[in-house]
Amino acid sequence: MAEKKRLNGSQILFECLLAEGVDTVFGYPGGAVLPIYDTMPQYKKIRHILVRHEQGAAFAAEGYARVTGKPGVCFATSGPGATNLVTGIANAYMDSIPVVYFTGQVPLSVIGTDAFQEIDISGISLPVTKHNYLVDNVKDLARVIKEAFHIATHGRPGPVLIDLPKDVQVHETDFEYPKTVNLPGYKPKYDGSQQQVKRAISTMAKSKKPLIIAGHGVLLSNASKELAEFVEKSQIPVVNTILGLGSIPEDHPLALGMLGMHGHAVCNYATHHADLIIGLGERFDDRITGDLKTFAKGADIIHIDIDPAEIGKNTHVTVPIVGDCKKVLKSLNKEIVKSSTNKYSKWMNELTEYTEKTAAFQERKLRTKSRKDSDIPRVSEVVQAIRKVADKDAIFVTDVGQHQMFAAQNYHFSHPNTIVTSGGLGSMGFALPAAMGAKLAKPNKEVWVICGDGGFQMNIQELQTLVQDKIDLKIVISNNGFLGMVRQWQDLFYKKQYIGTPMTVPNIEKLTDAYGHHYVKAATQGEILPALKKAKKIKGTVICECYTEPEENVFPMVPSGKSLEDTLIG
Repeated sequence: MAEKKRLNGSQILFECLLAEGVDTVFGYPGGAVLPIYDTMPQYKKIRHILVRHEQGAAFAAEGYARVTGKPGVCFATSGPGATNLVTGIANAYMDSIPVVYFTGQVPLSVIGTDAFQEIDISGISLPVTKHNYLVDNVKDLARVIKEAFHIATHGRPGPVLIDLPKDVQVHETDFEYPKTVNLPGYKPKYDGSQQQVKRAISTMAKSKKPLIIAGHGVLLSNASKELAEFVEKSQIPVVNTILGLGSIPEDHPLALGMLGMHGHAVCNYATHHADLIIGLGERFDDRITGDLKTFAKGADIIHIDIDPAEIGKNTHVTVPIVGDCKKVLKSLNKEIVKSSTNKYSKWMNELTEYTEKTAAFQERKLRTKSRKDSDIPRVSEVVQAIRKVADKDAIFVTDVGQHQMFAAQNYHFSHPNTIVTSGGLGSMGFALPAAMGAKLAKPNKEVWVICGDGGFQMNIQELQTLVQDKIDLKIVISNNGFLGMVRQWQDLFYKKQYIGTPMTVPNIEKLTDAYGHHYVKAATQGEILPALKKAKKIKGTVICECYTEPEENVFPMVPSGKSLEDTLIG
């Protein structure tokens, strides 16, 4: 029998990270985590990325997790270091992203005395973590870390926080990493009930206007292949939530696009008029349902989700199936009889006619044919240009706001996990650090970022992290002088009272130079493509500033509280 190693808590932490396959950690040191940082040189296989703000660490770890499926990892000190993580933790929680956060804490002997930089981060983070721990004995540390990674990655993924008092980091114990976890109260169900699968097939057989809503759960369970098989066998059209984009190529003949508040009009039309909705790994949140009183009225709903708490939470459900999307889709694919391509031809013709009608209306509204090279660019045109220039499998990271919706509408994602965006929480300042994490996770992939002038300034300090760690991003800033999405609501619903939304930015060219990056600019429509092509060719981080129309609005749009039937086309 091998002799157990005697290690201190900091060494145990790193041994556990190695055992979990962790190669990158995002962090910021401080007094309460100095033993951890002092131990770090002993573990050269783990790369530490020094962010410039702990929120940047949280978002970067999330970006890393989103493109790999592996849990991201963060370090932060106690007090303000820990509280600075909270927005990032909440973001990961809302979007079901596996991240494990390690925070320093004051020594056990002074917990509860309001010691310097003492904060109850376990209590603060309780509502936005799947689970959290305050470790009060070094003997428990290895087990706790094993459990944390298991909880973060099994069932519905999500964030877990481990709070480490300073003395636990230096106390010693015999180390042995557990091979298994024993969590009797946490047994996620992966295999859907076969009886319910058969009920779903029976319900599908009666439908004349079926629709699939594919959400983030399809990507989280790595079920894109199974989704494509299901769509092709059933010949049922599919729409995506914003976080589900890329789960099926948007050029697939049965893929309609994105639904919801700023979704494609045909997707909202299809959802409103369907007689059957098959929800795959999505939670029927308000941004895709609109007014719940009118959502899917009269339609049967088959809801497949690994989290039983989501089923029936917001909508009625005819056939609930609790399970992993990949496994449930495999079961459905075994049962389903391949449909004739004409089975839903009448329904598809109806959707095609609606698409053509709305497209003609939007073309007239936007007067697309009269656009000139000298015109101020629209954000949609910037996104379309990025799509032309970027590699086909490039990762596209957005911040939050109008540009995010324009990106979701216009980029056309064809590969899984190539859009990285903040969905449920809608956190401005997300894009720059999240892109940093995505690039470190996938160094051989091109990573493009699009930010508004507001979101860009929220975590602008991470531009220096890019310098120190030689991270190559192509960053496009839509500079329209406004907090665009808020201004749009003021325009449509508050009599154009633009209070608090006009925004100035620093001189981006000088700022870029100060950070040591490359700068290009596009002030007219004709300058967009040349500027982006130039940015692509330059080695290293490039900031491309695009001056865009100040009062451009995002359409389609479902006004808050309205039905999907009330979609404003433009």
